[in-house]
Formats: sequence, C-alpha cells, structure tokens
Amino acid sequence: MSEADEQPDGADVPAEGAEPGAAGRRPALVILAVVVAAVFVCCCSALVGLLISWSAGLFHPPA
Repeated sequence: MSEADEQPDGADVPAEGAEPGAAGRRPALVILAVVVAAVFVCCCSALVGLLISWSAGLFHPPA
C-alpha cells in the first residue's frame, strides 16, 4: 500500500478561507503555554520552599 492510497484526495489542501499556517501554530502555542505553566509552578514551589526554610531558621547563622 502506498502513501497515496492511505490519504484521501485533497487531504493536504487547506479548506477555503482558512489561513495556511493557523493549524500549525495552535499546537505550538499549546506546548508553549504548558512549558510556561510548568516553569511558573516550579518557581513558585521553590519560592515557597525557600520561605519555609528561612522561617524555620535554616538560613540564620548558628548561634
């Protein structure tokens, strides 16, 4: 079976009125949003950990 047999005619042609790159940009924006959210969560959790450590006295010089 060839590749032409697996795809219907015109499968790679965008629909009329559609932007040519719109379908390609949407997954990239979703991936970018997930990466930004992951970095935000990591930074916030690191900040909370530092605040808890500081409040527990782990950064104060030993007496």
